[in-house]
Amino acid sequence: MISSDLVADCFELARDIRELDMRAAPYDLEDLGYAPVRIETAAGKAEYAEAQRVFASRGEPLRTRLTEECERLLAAA
Repeated sequence: MISSDLVADCFELARDIRELDMRAAPYDLEDLGYAPVRIETAAGKAEYAEAQRVFASRGEPLRTRLTEECERLLAAA
């Protein structure tokens, strides 16, 4: 009942967040093309924090769209 475009947009954001989490974890994913985020360093912490800010910014319009969709569905019920 939620538009597939919105679902896809939310999934894309979730995937990108998971990628960052994996890059910041103690896994070596360089052979798969994922550069590590070395959160044990000041630069790595800053990189991680900036990425989180970007994710929050990307998520805001998705939350708004999802809220609107839910309100639409509830009004139709």
